[in-house]
Amino acid sequence: MELIFKICSKGEWSRAEREKVFRGSAADLSDGFIHFSTAEQLAETAAKHFAGRSDLLLIGVDPEALGENLRFEPSRGGALFPHLYAQLPLSAVRFVEPMPLDKSGNHLLPSPQRLSSYAVSRLSAR
Repeated sequence: MELIFKICSKGEWSRAEREKVFRGSAADLSDGFIHFSTAEQLAETAAKHFAGRSDLLLIGVDPEALGENLRFEPSRGGALFPHLYAQLPLSAVRFVEPMPLDKSGNHLLPSPQRLSSYAVSRLSAR
């Protein structure tokens, strides 16, 4: 299974590293689950919910490490999005990378194909 992705602020991730678990953003806590995106959903998620923010990190997560608490549920336009009904254990995280902005204020994201190949290489290195 391919990685799923969480976008969060550097501050939220620093707190997760201190606490050894990611409890979710304010929006996650309000909704009762941690929002994730697939590689194909990532650009739209960044533009819709995080436009112009320069303090963000992209977190790659192994969905198989999350067990039955991970559900794919309908959201934007009926697309199935990964939702985690538990805290995110840091042991499930495969990479953390900054999400820089280009000159127009859009996030520079790896292509879905690159994320997919990156995920495979990272997972095989475990």
